[in-house]
Amino acid sequence: MSNATGGAAETADGMVVGVVGAGAMGSGIAQVALANGHRVLLTDAVYATVRRAQEAIAAGLAREVEKGRMTAEARDAALARLQLVEPDHGVGPFRECGIVIEAIVEKLEVKQATFRAIELVVAHDCILATNTSSLSVASIGGGCASPERVVGVHFFNPATVMPLVEIVPGVRTDPAVVERATRLVTSWGKVTVRAADTPGFIVNRIARPFYGEALRMLEEGVADVATIDWAMKTIGGFRMGPFELMDFIGHDVNYVVTESVWTSMYYDARYRPSLTQKRLLEAGLLGRKRGRGFYDYTDGATSPAPVKDETLGTIIFRRTLAMLVNEAADALYLRIATAADIELAMTKGVNYPKGLLAWGNEIGLEKLLEHLEALQAETGEDRYRPSPLLRRMVRNADRFAL
Repeated sequence: MSNATGGAAETADGMVVGVVGAGAMGSGIAQVALANGHRVLLTDAVYATVRRAQEAIAAGLAREVEKGRMTAEARDAALARLQLVEPDHGVGPFRECGIVIEAIVEKLEVKQATFRAIELVVAHDCILATNTSSLSVASIGGGCASPERVVGVHFFNPATVMPLVEIVPGVRTDPAVVERATRLVTSWGKVTVRAADTPGFIVNRIARPFYGEALRMLEEGVADVATIDWAMKTIGGFRMGPFELMDFIGHDVNYVVTESVWTSMYYDARYRPSLTQKRLLEAGLLGRKRGRGFYDYTDGATSPAPVKDETLGTIIFRRTLAMLVNEAADALYLRIATAADIELAMTKGVNYPKGLLAWGNEIGLEKLLEHLEALQAETGEDRYRPSPLLRRMVRNADRFAL
């Protein structure tokens, strides 16, 4: 148990929020908490990263003023509530916090060590929240003396813009901690969904086929990168095509999440990574951040033109959608989340044009099942196995209740 006594400290501005990790995600979470009246302690293993985060937060709040969403006085007050903690000072300053959110490297032993140190100084009712996107919340909490106060609070990048936050209880998380974390994040104007502690949670699990099936069709020669992106945007209505989005996220992030879900799911064929994407990662062609990925972003480079064939585009879209709806159905079947939370997660977390279950109802579940069965028969791969729930619903002439 914690060596500290008493309850989590409160100030006139509300609960004190600690953020460990000052990269893009950590600084974004810190800005959200500052904008909502909290005093925030921010640290990182590299102090230069903390200073850059301070500059990024100041710039972000300045934009809020420019857009009329915040007054200059409120911005100044928010910046005054930000306290930078040098790594040399350790975690002692975090004793005031009512919640500490870690947004550090996705390595289990590092996260465990961080929380072990923090729980020695914070109050007994301080929430320990992990922003992990791919690790088990139970495993992270398992390294603590008080695992009941460890909960997943998974923001999406950029945290200042994206409305969704996945709340993920571990096996030993106290339900009261889950409710407190949910209320706090909701008070910040975020949309929360509850996810089971399984690989990828809701969004990163269900979204895998958006990337994976695009890569598979590229490797099969169904269409090129530009044509697949065109089909998913023009016919599917997605804001970005899968290859554009992978380049935007960065292959050092997107591929690693795919590989993590695949290995955590005992090498299930549904989530198998692509060698094509792995080769880009190995070559250092990480996407926009490096000037080249599937597309060339260097000055003067021209983007390849898509083949604007609606028949081909429809094939690309329907194949991808069948995989996505099947994944959403399986998440519902395996009680990863409720139907309502699955729909919210995919529309608010990755900006899909429609909820996947509703989309399946609209297209026709029987058509999607036929498509999956045809792909499975042709390839002989378990990758295309239909969810038992999808089979059952088609057999019963049922639809997803939303």
